Amino acid sequence: MSYTVLAVAGVGVTLALDLWILRTRLVTRRLFWTSYAIIVFFQLVTNGILTGFDIVRYDPDTITGLRLVHAPVEDLLFGFAMVTQTLVWWIWWGVRHGNE
Repeated sequence: MSYTVLAVAGVGVTLALDLWILRTRLVTRRLFWTSYAIIVFFQLVTNGILTGFDIVRYDPDTITGLRLVHAPVEDLLFGFAMVTQTLVWWIWWGVRHGNE
C-alpha cells in the first residue's frame, strides 16, 4: 500500500471518527482551524528542513510527487490525521469522564 493511500485513508478515518462515530465535531469549529493553521506552519518548516536537506527521503513510487516546501503533500494529510485524532480522542474522553 502506498503512502498516498494510507494518508488519504487516515484522513477519512479521522473525519469519520470526529463527525459520525465519536461525534465531537471538532472540524466544524473555527477555533480548531485557527489552531491548526499554526500547527501546519510549523509542520511545513520542519518538513521543509528534513526533506530539503535530504535527511528524510521518500520512495517516488509511493507518493504523488506533489510537494509543498519540499515535503510531499501526503505528509500534510498524515499530519492532519495525527493531530486531529489526538484532539478528537482527548475531547471525547474528557466529555466521557466529565472533564470538558
